[in-house]
Amino acid sequence: MTMTTEPVASAATVSIDPITLSVIRGSLEQITDEMDVLLYRAAFSTIISEGHDACHGLYDAQTGETIVQGKFGLPIFVGVMRFAVQAAIERGQKVGVEPGDVFVFNDPHLSGTHLQDMKLVRPFYYQGELFCWMAGTAHWTDVGGNVPGGFNSRATEVWQEGFRVRPVKLFKAGKLNEDMVDLLMANSRTPQIAYGDLSAQINALEIGDKRLTALLDKYGVAQVKAVITELKKRSEIMMRAHISSIPDGVYTYEDYLDNDGVTNEPLKIALDATVKGDEMTLDFSRSSAPCQGPFNMPLATSIASCYIAVKHIFTDVPVNSGCFAPITFNIPDSTFLNAGAGKAMSAYTETTPAIINTIWGALGQAMPDRVNAAYFATVNSLNVAGKDDNGKPYIMFTYFGGGHGAGPISDGLNHGSNAISMATIPPFEILEGNYPVLFQEWALRPDSGGAGMHRGGLGSVYSVKVLGQGAKAFFLGDKGKFPPFGVNGGKAALPNEIIFHHKDGDERPELVTKAVDVGLEPGDIIELRTPGGGGYGQPFERPVEQVALDVKRGYVSLQAARRDYGVALNEDGSIDAAETARLRADI
Repeated sequence: MTMTTEPVASAATVSIDPITLSVIRGSLEQITDEMDVLLYRAAFSTIISEGHDACHGLYDAQTGETIVQGKFGLPIFVGVMRFAVQAAIERGQKVGVEPGDVFVFNDPHLSGTHLQDMKLVRPFYYQGELFCWMAGTAHWTDVGGNVPGGFNSRATEVWQEGFRVRPVKLFKAGKLNEDMVDLLMANSRTPQIAYGDLSAQINALEIGDKRLTALLDKYGVAQVKAVITELKKRSEIMMRAHISSIPDGVYTYEDYLDNDGVTNEPLKIALDATVKGDEMTLDFSRSSAPCQGPFNMPLATSIASCYIAVKHIFTDVPVNSGCFAPITFNIPDSTFLNAGAGKAMSAYTETTPAIINTIWGALGQAMPDRVNAAYFATVNSLNVAGKDDNGKPYIMFTYFGGGHGAGPISDGLNHGSNAISMATIPPFEILEGNYPVLFQEWALRPDSGGAGMHRGGLGSVYSVKVLGQGAKAFFLGDKGKFPPFGVNGGKAALPNEIIFHHKDGDERPELVTKAVDVGLEPGDIIELRTPGGGGYGQPFERPVEQVALDVKRGYVSLQAARRDYGVALNEDGSIDAAETARLRADI
């Protein structure tokens, strides 16, 4: 759908020419992008500075709905930050709001995601009037709790995952609440890093305030508001047009998580997607009940996960509240996707990808020419905590890539980042420079992509040698039992695997993809084999020459080429035409 080339009028009857519309839209996006970049460059922790596990946005003054979101940040925050701003608005109605205030909090039941994501929400005033809210969130390395880093796969309540902060004023009328800063720092195992990250978050909001003030000085409140209203209207029109292109009907799909980290029973995500005209309802009421472990989700995060899945399909719709107006939800509190207060939730990082894949599985039935197979769908959060050679405590937190699902027009991406985020995989050189570890392998994982006419992207193999004394590892992942699925005849990818290599033997977690308090001595190795993406289409429809090239590149083994694709190759890589013809005839 294309933008009109004629001037349009806003709700405030302000005339907007197309050039001004485009310039103001780009300026609003640039403001949030600059906030993102400032935070990345100023933050102390590698998870923010290198991984970009953060985001900023502008939100409606009254409703808290999204106006614009930084494109460098995590898409999962597109939905949840609206809930965070609404929580700040509600708090502000009780305690009052004035220029220079900043609220800080991390309660997932109010703001989504998990305790590690610290939100800062600031009212933006222009010429004495509240114009909008600015908000940012960033993943802190440690927020207390039972285990360093907060990823406690055995947690059964939120208080075991870290300290919980409901909306309180970090700044009041521009004056910093030093007592609140001291309280936050006292509850982190890495207070110096937390202080640096908090300072960077504060400065990011400050630069946003300056840039938005300059924009309003140039164009005026009425014109900028008119553009915001028009952009919201256009996003809704575009999304409704996309939904209208889906055949009416009910599309059902189910996917599973390995377990909840406490009991070794799978968790079901069941979706009934109903499309009627230009509206869509996503019903998750058949999903598993709230669980004991940390895989529960607050409603905000589940809704945001749905937004990500839909936006991955309809990529051209600008992100604002209008984008998601035609979508309604049924996610009752009888499911683990809308768990009550007090439930552990640090593993939202694993539940969110499963929701995304489930939506793709359902809508792929209606739009096989638009939707990819499942992607690797696990963050694989690894924390290694110990002391370096100088006796200084450290907590290394990192996550890893995997294969993306194949689609109607191409193979899946090898070793990509998670679909819930724009976060980059932290470089091993940075991790080695900051922590006593040594990466011995960082490579693509052969045969990990699902076979298909288009092959799923490859997962990866990582081997991390621990150098420091008395280290412990904490690992939280998924997709060890239920690998990413293929579509339209495509095959599933290889599952996730984590192995701890000790001097006296190997250790595999009892719960497959979850581990807590794994003792590590210098020289012990953590080996992770991440899933690939699912395949698309029948494997024997893949051109023989392409399979031979995959083998040559090391993506597919000789055995897998024969077994999965019906392609026989000689030891030198040349095609055995007669044997290939026989194999494919049998298939």
